[in-house]
Amino acid sequence: MLETQAWLRYSEEILVEWQQAVDEGREVEHLKDICQKISEMAQTETCEELAIAVGKKLKNASVKSDYPFSEPSDLVGIKAARPKARHHFTFNLTDEELKNKLAGAWIGRISGCLLGKPIEGMRRNLINEILKDTDNYPLKRYISYSEFSDTLKEEHEDFKDKCWVDKIDGIAPVDDDTNYTVFALKLIETYGKDFRPNDVLEAWLSWMPIFATCTAERVAYRNAAMGLFAPETAEHNNPYREWIGAQIRGDFFGYINIANPEEAAEMAWRDASISHIKNGIYGEMFASAMISAAAATDDMMTVVEAGLDEIPEKSRLRHDCELVISWYREGISAEDVMDNIHKIYDEYVSHWWCHTNSNAMIVVFALLYGEKNFEKSICLAVQSAFDTDCNGATVGSIIGIMLGGDSIPAYWHEGYNKRLKTSVDGYTEVTVEQLVEKTIELINL
Repeated sequence: MLETQAWLRYSEEILVEWQQAVDEGREVEHLKDICQKISEMAQTETCEELAIAVGKKLKNASVKSDYPFSEPSDLVGIKAARPKARHHFTFNLTDEELKNKLAGAWIGRISGCLLGKPIEGMRRNLINEILKDTDNYPLKRYISYSEFSDTLKEEHEDFKDKCWVDKIDGIAPVDDDTNYTVFALKLIETYGKDFRPNDVLEAWLSWMPIFATCTAERVAYRNAAMGLFAPETAEHNNPYREWIGAQIRGDFFGYINIANPEEAAEMAWRDASISHIKNGIYGEMFASAMISAAAATDDMMTVVEAGLDEIPEKSRLRHDCELVISWYREGISAEDVMDNIHKIYDEYVSHWWCHTNSNAMIVVFALLYGEKNFEKSICLAVQSAFDTDCNGATVGSIIGIMLGGDSIPAYWHEGYNKRLKTSVDGYTEVTVEQLVEKTIELINL
């Protein structure tokens, strides 16, 4: 029912807005109680005007004098805040090597998404219970419903309707984590490489219904339909503006800018800035730049560092990712790193479960501890919980483009036969081969 559709009413998520203000270092502790009351009222009555008034107070509250971060959202400001020392790469792939790299990227994204999709939204304890029940702990293969014990099936009757690998009928199902990658392909095909943020908004309104979007994207869509333009669409009554939505949208910009992380990140900014600010934008820039670099080097630390090159030095996202790097260099075990991330970010709080930073930490963790092994990398990303299909897809895309399609075991794509369903008009059913051919065509524009 329309009345119960999520992510449309500001009042219902005013506590997320309060937490967002806390993240930004604002003096808002005194406003928590009223935000709590508005959130409770919103369950039974309309209180949008009150929520909007309080939201303005949250956004206009002063920043604490000891707040250590500096986080611009405009492209000029972001570029000025990046580190001075930067990584540079050379494009020296043959046509066949390029084709193989891109096949690996598409297969990696689809497979990583499919691995995490049926357990999306589940918390770590339940994920581990499922893995142990199916003799798949630690995670090393797709989760099949046929392997579930009768007890687990009885305890979780809703599991039977999820898209386990043995229930997908030979083609990867529609998912936003693959939709947006194909959408970006169509965006470049339609508007060219010089597309503008408002072109992205126009494409959203033209090519997909609002309920195909989630969180920050749904709010930005609503704002655009009201007549607002970027970047106001990202900021107007949008409490999800630093959530993970943009981070899952940037892969294709890495695919078509191989060995050029800066250009990949700039395209990512043009896409992200319609729905996100600050770390929400940085997440997409970071992911796109890593993909671009991963096609040009086989050193995973260099890939991560090249991604961090494109975001502000004094940002929360860089700080969080550098924590993971420090743990890796100190030799801390993978299990302990997983625990550390869960101690910093509580997966039972929706703001953290779906935030850019918590999930970016998992991506960096899986890439570094995955030892350039496709299976290990995507499985670490998914078993870590939080946004499982998003992280599996991003890690799969990065390790896939590094290794190339020929190096990915057939097991990871034979369940869907290298075929994908999307809700993008003109690409509702596509093969990896078709996607690779179109990507090469757009690279050569």
